[in-house]
Amino acid sequence: MLLFLKKYHTKQKSLLQKRLFSVTNICAMIEKQGGCSMKENHQFTIHTNKEKLDIDVIYSYLHHESYWAKGIPLHLVQTSIEHSVCFGVYDECDEQIGFGRIISDFATFAYLADVFILPHARGNGLGKALVQEMIRYQPIQHVRKILLATKDAHGLYSQYGFKEVKNKQLFMQIFKKGMYERAIYSKENKILPGKEG
Repeated sequence: MLLFLKKYHTKQKSLLQKRLFSVTNICAMIEKQGGCSMKENHQFTIHTNKEKLDIDVIYSYLHHESYWAKGIPLHLVQTSIEHSVCFGVYDECDEQIGFGRIISDFATFAYLADVFILPHARGNGLGKALVQEMIRYQPIQHVRKILLATKDAHGLYSQYGFKEVKNKQLFMQIFKKGMYERAIYSKENKILPGKEG
């Protein structure tokens, strides 16, 4: 179970949220050689300070391990972070172990994207804590619709009110195949037009 200690820090105009919490019974998590070992009552933080984000961790996971963004170029990850509200999850050694971002106009619509917890830190409620922090983010509390896309985490998101879209015919998309490959190999890292599919 997660024990949340409500502790927020706000920086002037930025809507920086920081929450400190403990997770018990995680002794089975990996020991980091020469570094921090995760033990019972280990403390984690989740907050929106972009300066703390470990771009290498985020890029590595999205590029190599995710099913939704596999092959994404580094500069596109950086651009997506620049234009989103980002949530980082950190262990007590201040190393990033999770991530998620919100894309929104903060008036009518929000979209949750790139939500993940690194494999070695899973199974202890961190994914739930991250999703909870994201949907409780104050600037999106009054938007009419919050969307996300998932292949295998319906059970997680349904706990927070997400439901399958009943009338899928309402939604349309433009999907351009091969965009990441084109972005990598195009001259000067400029994105070339992709094929719709």
